[in-house]
Amino acid sequence: MQMNYFVVGTNDMAAATHFYDQIFGQAGVERVTPTERMTYWLGPDFAFAAAVPFDENPATNGNGTMVGFSVGSNEEVERLHALAIELGGTSDGEPKQRGPRFSAYVRDLDQNKICLSA
Repeated sequence: MQMNYFVVGTNDMAAATHFYDQIFGQAGVERVTPTERMTYWLGPDFAFAAAVPFDENPATNGNGTMVGFSVGSNEEVERLHALAIELGGTSDGEPKQRGPRFSAYVRDLDQNKICLSA
């Protein structure tokens, strides 16, 4: 079985698009915006989206919900962690070795939790 896609909610699509455009800028993924309420970043075996909730209620982060991105190297974990903070995200765990993986945790502008790992 393979994961099909992952979606995080947003209350500000323009801000979320800017944030994730920067995070995915060197990942070789394409941004696709099929509707005003949803933006996808697509690549081979990769689909991630930010969406304004369909029910029109405010987006909230899920307690215990997290998306993880394998970014290739310790240096890229450190670079993306710093970039996310520069873009207005917050650190939820500095880059360091955690068990078998070097990883860092950030929260995006809507407080969705992201793990960056090598």
